[in-house]
Amino acid sequence: MAEEAGKALNSHTLSVLVENKPGVLTRVASLYARRGYNIDSLTVGVTENPTISRMTIVVHGDENVIEQVTKQLNKLIDVIKVVDISPQESVDRELALIKVSADASNRSEIIQIVDIFRAKIIDVSPKSLIIETTGSGDKIDALEELMRPFGIKEMVRTGKVALVRGVKLTQFDK
Repeated sequence: MAEEAGKALNSHTLSVLVENKPGVLTRVASLYARRGYNIDSLTVGVTENPTISRMTIVVHGDENVIEQVTKQLNKLIDVIKVVDISPQESVDRELALIKVSADASNRSEIIQIVDIFRAKIIDVSPKSLIIETTGSGDKIDALEELMRPFGIKEMVRTGKVALVRGVKLTQFDK
């Protein structure tokens, strides 16, 4: 029991190559729901091969949970390959759009913060700005926190996307 308590619940990023067909996302999400695992973020997009999509799934769990999830995913017929990508050997990013209240009195302060974060203002109206930012989840969290006092009207985040660094690939055998 003490050994169980000592296991760390770490964040894992799973890169899952799947057939680009209707219903695949539902089958993967259902697998998580049936097992009672929570998905922290999920992104899906077509790869360089239009018949294959890449799902980037972020989950929390110890090594046993991740192993079980990986085994269950590999049993799904539409899943081609599952790789647990470590943060040390990968590059990951998120995209966020933040609509923040802005008027003449605070607009320049918001623009300065946006510049520090190397974000962009992509829409301007008399009472609001829309900010586009990409980067790590921590960077987006920090920008969100600084925008909060101005009044965040709406916000959307994509969830993490990731690729393995260097010449290594998340290849598939077909």
